Amino acid sequence: MSGLRVVVDTASPVPAYEQLRRQVATLVTTGALRTGDRLPAARALAADLGLALGTVQRAYRELELSGLVASRRRTGTVVTATAAPVAEEVRWAAEGYVERALQAGLAQEEVLDLVRDALLRASSRRAPAR
Repeated sequence: MSGLRVVVDTASPVPAYEQLRRQVATLVTTGALRTGDRLPAARALAADLGLALGTVQRAYRELELSGLVASRRRTGTVVTATAAPVAEEVRWAAEGYVERALQAGLAQEEVLDLVRDALLRASSRRAPAR
């Protein structure tokens, strides 16, 4: 896959490898990347993003450990999974929410309060009518 579109914010408190890992994982879980799609060579992606080669290699390693990609000498890094388990998707969504909330300046307790409120509202909508 030569048209991989990811953005890494070097000013973010989230490490660059983690930003890259999350974005590629999201592309896999949403179906934008499918089984068999090839990721760019780590060296080429590092050059395109202005990152150190080791940063991209670490992201690819993390993706491989999670079972989303496989790296092989002759074929490069290839998507091996089309979706993560639901719990994993929810965890990624939660991490993204928390990261966004903290970047917006919310305190940890405020973030938790928002999650609790959302959970209560969602639970009340799902409660069977009597």
